[in-house]
Amino acid sequence: MSLKPRILFVCLGNICRSPLAEAAFRKAADDAGLDAEADSAGTADYHVGSAPDPRSIATAAGYGIDIRHYKGRQITRRDYTRFTHIMALDADNLADIERIAPNDATARVALLLDAVPHRRGQDVADPYYGDSAGFEVTWADVDEAAQALVTQLLTGG
Repeated sequence: MSLKPRILFVCLGNICRSPLAEAAFRKAADDAGLDAEADSAGTADYHVGSAPDPRSIATAAGYGIDIRHYKGRQITRRDYTRFTHIMALDADNLADIERIAPNDATARVALLLDAVPHRRGQDVADPYYGDSAGFEVTWADVDEAAQALVTQLLTGG
């Protein structure tokens, strides 16, 4: 019997992209009947304990998802063995995740958009410095990736 998928979504500050990715994945998994866990974290400690950006909260709410209770946190050594997958939202964070990985890491580490065949190697754009329209673009990216990731997990990929 395989392990229950446990996915950690990681961006820089854990208030914009990774909470939206976590929310999109939770919804996609629930809709597909996939028993999985999800969480999000940042590689930096800028927003530990903070709620997601209000624009992320509003974007998720527009899709019927309440993320107001999410709290920012920084990735830890334990995450590398607690989670089956660590999904980076961009190449810079992927490099940081790989650089700080402990020797006993067991999680599969990848870019989130690698789950989408025609998007391999692409970053989810950081909407932080833009307006709310950028958060819709981010949602579209993470939702597409979440759907693809759930499909892969259901088919044993």
